[in-house]
Amino acid sequence: MAKLSSIQWDVIIVGGGPAGFFAGIRCAELNPELKVLIIEKAQQTLGKVLISGGGRCNVTHACFDPAQLITYYPRGGLALRGAFTRFQPEDTIRWFEKRGVRLKTENDGRMFPVTDSSATIADCLRESAKKAGITVQTGTSLQKVESLSENGFRLEVRNDAQEFHLQTKKLLLATGSDPKTRDMIKSLGHAIEEPVPSLFTFNISDKRLEGLAGVSVESVTVKMDSLTQRGPLLITHWGVSGPAILRLSAWGARTLFEKEYRAVLIVNWLGDTSFDKALEVLQRHKDWHENTRKKVSADPAFTQLPARLWKQLAYFVGEKNWGDISKAEIKKLAEELTMGNFEIIGKGQFKEEFVTCGGVRLDEVNFKTMQSRVVENLFFAGEVLDIDGITGGFNFQSSWTTGWLAGTALASI
Repeated sequence: MAKLSSIQWDVIIVGGGPAGFFAGIRCAELNPELKVLIIEKAQQTLGKVLISGGGRCNVTHACFDPAQLITYYPRGGLALRGAFTRFQPEDTIRWFEKRGVRLKTENDGRMFPVTDSSATIADCLRESAKKAGITVQTGTSLQKVESLSENGFRLEVRNDAQEFHLQTKKLLLATGSDPKTRDMIKSLGHAIEEPVPSLFTFNISDKRLEGLAGVSVESVTVKMDSLTQRGPLLITHWGVSGPAILRLSAWGARTLFEKEYRAVLIVNWLGDTSFDKALEVLQRHKDWHENTRKKVSADPAFTQLPARLWKQLAYFVGEKNWGDISKAEIKKLAEELTMGNFEIIGKGQFKEEFVTCGGVRLDEVNFKTMQSRVVENLFFAGEVLDIDGITGGFNFQSSWTTGWLAGTALASI
């Protein structure tokens, strides 16, 4: 490590993820004379890129209006408004296409490489960094950082159980949600919004969901306290998942944390159909003469619901025929369909893509340059900031955007 420590670096980037690489590439391409170093504590860079989207990498989302784009961020949207006017999904698409990587848009707006392989994105970033002359050092973790005022920063790092020091004029922290780095950021005078999990599934133990793992509903409305989301829902072995649930968990991340992940989830299995409308449809179905001798459990009044789910929601009717159920039972069935109450008893993790809310306070960062307002020549990008988006490529887009802005500013030494 003597060679690394003997160099007076112009820019050191801590964190070899999407934001760190994007910033480094932008910086080195704008100013090839700079000595740029990326250090990554893991043995390989871009680990999150490689596992995202089930190994396909959900690069961004096909939303090209900054005003609409920020609505997908439970935290950080306001700060990103101006940032997205400078670099948004359209720019991301062009950036990768310029480097030979074409993206495709799926029906829900998510964008993936046409190869359906996250390695395509990781390889592109690594190759671009190499061409730009960036030095990348893996297995190297930041232990301590000291601001040297006008002389930049002195970093204490560890590699293979050996400690050494690095010196740099400018420092970018793009470490994601890392407890050790947060402590160092606080030691430099920054405030931190303490992180809590975001984007997770709900653990629910309820007889109405028993035996339904794998059943999905295309469009439901879910509510928790004052929060509402609509979208697909998937029933799992442990409760519920799917886009509607993940989005609700993102907006309710701090509330659920404070409640120790215990709350009441209200589900409208019919999407936006009201209780009164559902009641009307059920009564009409009951009164239709051809249905009177059909069993309620085997004859759904709403065909958009999977038959197995309908049967479970109508459990209290038993083996009665439509012609034999009471007005009270019709009313209860309408309630189960449009305002079913389910007790959340815990949270699950969303695959391997663990997302948190929390990080560096956004009012302490200049979002034109991503430079600290507290410490001169200190920059931030990616999930180290108190920014998080819902699932669908939005977290990567905020990393590309903040990385690009930071890289642009870092180049002007």
